[in-house]
Amino acid sequence: MPLDSHINRRVLPRIELGLLAVALVLPLFLDDFWVLFTTRVLILGLMALSFDLVWGYAGILSFGQALFFGMAGYCTALLATKLEITSVFVLLPAAALIGLLVSLIVAAIVLLGKRPPSVVFVALGTLTGSYVVERLARGWSYVGGQNGISSLPRLTAAGYEISEGPVFYYMALVLLALVYLGLRVLVRSQLGLVLAGIRQRESRIAFLGYTTQNYRGFVFCLAGLVSGLAGALYAFHEGFVGPGQLGPVLSTQVVLYALFGGVGTLIGPVIGTGLIDLLGFYFSHLWNTGWPIILGLLLLVIVMFRPSGLIGFLVSDRERIGSFGRPSRVPTRPAARQAAERAAP
Repeated sequence: MPLDSHINRRVLPRIELGLLAVALVLPLFLDDFWVLFTTRVLILGLMALSFDLVWGYAGILSFGQALFFGMAGYCTALLATKLEITSVFVLLPAAALIGLLVSLIVAAIVLLGKRPPSVVFVALGTLTGSYVVERLARGWSYVGGQNGISSLPRLTAAGYEISEGPVFYYMALVLLALVYLGLRVLVRSQLGLVLAGIRQRESRIAFLGYTTQNYRGFVFCLAGLVSGLAGALYAFHEGFVGPGQLGPVLSTQVVLYALFGGVGTLIGPVIGTGLIDLLGFYFSHLWNTGWPIILGLLLLVIVMFRPSGLIGFLVSDRERIGSFGRPSRVPTRPAARQAAERAAP
């Protein structure tokens, strides 16, 4: 095996460990505003992971991730304001369960039919669902209508309040790291191999006896669970949940996060989330009204000339796709013996 091939395979773990090391010490060097900003990036990065799972690994183009995100945020906000439940050990599992149930309902409508749905059908179906629920929330006074639900109480753990700042930051970081690790193991397992086959050539995988729709439905629901968890974190970090957290605008924003950073890598969407939010913040100060134009042009250039996203500049296609199963062990001869054999007549 060439030396450069061996090095390329190690790029992605180095990026992951490097970013984790930076994230662990980042609050020590930032003021309060930037700690809040990076916490928000971590939470939205968790949501971007859910989109990368369905699109980058299962080939499901979902424009409805905000639906699971916002529904979990609304439901946990109602639990906190109406029933005064603020325990993180109750609300976060509840948010994950809500995201799972809502995604299961959506999957039953757009994915689990008699015939495999097209990419366009799934995209439009999830987009429509997100739009309908957003309009419903805007007109429903019980959930605050256009104003949403504000002044959410803080999350609590063992009687202690989890305030915005370093404590909330590290909680979000731990959850992101655990979810990331779980998804990394999943996509490198035999299930990940089946998903890769479905994404590349679904008809062949079906010919081998796999019920591809069931696999896609499982991944779709798992992504809904992750997105629901992110929705609850975001709602209590911001102290507010509104219709905009349910709609297609946020869903499209998450798609851009993943495309900018690089789909099919897990770490790419997290990087894309941080860079887009950071660039958006600085561009809005440089050009108050036209900064979306600058950001949009930058995203367009990346998507056009580097479809694999920014991560594609560092990680080879082979490493992005990954390898499955146990590597073959080829016995190597000692270097001295190889040199003697080459020198022999």
